[in-house]
Amino acid sequence: MIMKNISKYWLLFMIAAMSATSCSDDDNEKVVMPDPDPTTLGWVKQTTEFGTLPEYISVYKSPSELEGMKAIAFIAVADMSKANFATIGDLIYSKTPNQIWQAEQQKYPIIMNGGYFVMGAGKSVSLLCREGEVLAVNSQEEIRSQKSYYPTRGIFQLSKNGYFSTDWAYTTTDGVTYTYEQPSPNKSGYEPQPAPSAYFPTRGVKLNAETAIGGGPILLKDGSVRNTFIEELFDEESGVAPESYHPRTAIGVTANNKVIFFVCEGRSVTEGVKGMNMAMMANVLKSLGCVDAMNLDGGGSTCMLVNGQPVIKPSAGAQRAITTAVALK
Repeated sequence: MIMKNISKYWLLFMIAAMSATSCSDDDNEKVVMPDPDPTTLGWVKQTTEFGTLPEYISVYKSPSELEGMKAIAFIAVADMSKANFATIGDLIYSKTPNQIWQAEQQKYPIIMNGGYFVMGAGKSVSLLCREGEVLAVNSQEEIRSQKSYYPTRGIFQLSKNGYFSTDWAYTTTDGVTYTYEQPSPNKSGYEPQPAPSAYFPTRGVKLNAETAIGGGPILLKDGSVRNTFIEELFDEESGVAPESYHPRTAIGVTANNKVIFFVCEGRSVTEGVKGMNMAMMANVLKSLGCVDAMNLDGGGSTCMLVNGQPVIKPSAGAQRAITTAVALK
């Protein structure tokens, strides 16, 4: 009798355990929802305004307001199962977007300005990687109040494994570029953090990018708003003005592997259109389905060309010569 009861209880225990395991496996399956349709958010698909585009790339104009403010913004959305992502430029390079369009023999239907650079010198201070080769690195040192800071700044990369992501990165003095899951917790006015390494601020992973562009701050990571302008030293002193309204450029990727290029007009080139700050841009990109996203150089550099045509007015009245760009075809 006792043995029968034990057998019965053991059988019930095994059935319960198998059920729990089955539920756990189901729960762990990643369910990827469809990306939002921009038109349901008030964005208007541009069908004839900029000529013919590949069927896997679409361009949309924003509604008249974003985040409660008057806006003129455009996005290019590319299905990366068919499209190609590219970087243009070099450590030393200086061309306007129109000049880039011509120099690249008009092969890219979408071209957008890229990372930061030293104006006048045409020298990149943001990472640039093309065909697996790192051509320029993110700024390795920033001075605040006569103190040296070593910020981990953002990159947007296509890994050699075929995945897009935003990551915090740093290139050490021996020339190794590491990426990190978290930024080094620097803050201007406070004691600088140690220089990043293979083990700080988190365990570093050697860069394994096929194509990458540097910029920052990172706006979204793994579906969450991060906006790490403080940690990346993109404070007011940097000139990026993260909490002020300006023309902006950003890049992101959705859970369904669609890359989104974003630009918005600003500085009242069109009356009443001031631009956006980082927090606003993060919210907009998240609403469009981005899970990872990063700010790029903005202000007078902000520009997107669709088949060689600019989608917004330049804030300085004319296109600025830039050092790096990103492109889709």
